[in-house]
Amino acid sequence: MMDDLLRVLGLVLIIEALLPFISPRTYRQAVAQIALTPDSRMRGIALVMLLIGLAFWVWG
Repeated sequence: MMDDLLRVLGLVLIIEALLPFISPRTYRQAVAQIALTPDSRMRGIALVMLLIGLAFWVWG
């Protein structure tokens, strides 16, 4: 179980690092856009992501 969790965490870190490694300029632009996103929209997006993640966790 712990091995699986570490593998998943490792995969998340790899995916998260791909864009800044491949295209730092695009990554900076995306982060700047995210910084301008209103809190309510950010919370809505985060809620959807949490629910999808929870669904994957439960039914995966």
